[in-house]
Amino acid sequence: MPSTQQLAVTAAASEFCVSAEALAERLALPCLGEAQEKLIDRDAVPFVLKCGERLQLCATGRKAPGSVEVDFVTGAVAHRRKFGGGKGQQIAKAVGVRSGFYPQVLDATAGLGRDAFVLASLGCAVRMLERNPVVYALLEDGVKRLREAALSDRELAAIAARLHLEPAVTSAAGWLAEQGAESIPVIYLDPMFPSRDKSAKVKKEMVAFHQIVGSDEDADSLLPPALEACYYRTVVKRPRLAPHLNGVKPSLCFEGKSGRFDVYTRHGVPG
Repeated sequence: MPSTQQLAVTAAASEFCVSAEALAERLALPCLGEAQEKLIDRDAVPFVLKCGERLQLCATGRKAPGSVEVDFVTGAVAHRRKFGGGKGQQIAKAVGVRSGFYPQVLDATAGLGRDAFVLASLGCAVRMLERNPVVYALLEDGVKRLREAALSDRELAAIAARLHLEPAVTSAAGWLAEQGAESIPVIYLDPMFPSRDKSAKVKKEMVAFHQIVGSDEDADSLLPPALEACYYRTVVKRPRLAPHLNGVKPSLCFEGKSGRFDVYTRHGVPG
């Protein structure tokens, strides 16, 4: 993970300064107070976490791309929840979702929580694990706002009840190794993969996100403890042409245009 020295915390307005100071202390980052990210010297501070109505990861400088945040209520995630294809989606097939069977899933590399939210929307109880402290803060903020929105939305309330953020960890592989054998129905892994395709169509704000988060160089170490701890299967999300995680060939694979789901089965899911 890149050094957090390239990060600072700011407040979107004066009323959020206390929250900004508390987050800065928690993450051991400098707090710049009420500062506009576009006016900050990018060479000195390339990124800031901006505390406001929602927590946002922002690049600095005049030509900075848009912000990154966790939003389970509106936007692309909401559209996918309503029109994404339900149980016909590849992720649902890979996890084993079918009528009458909605396995409990541990997302051990939760990131911005999008896949975890999709699975919770489909009916699975999902536990999210995230080791990067910056991403964890974004995820925690997104879950908090989901629960607030769920107070007045029955459908969101059901999903929120199925989505749980585990306490922060320093090592997902270490956490998995501490679990009992066959104790987790399904384990889902989506480690950050370094893109080697410079022409890849990645949103500018996500390029900034990848810069601050980096790639999971130790991703291979996740598979052995996951295979030991899962009961039904371990599912690994990979770019379509990426090598198999830890060099282990999966039991089956669901492939799309740009990505695939490698499935390592242990026990068959109920028919």
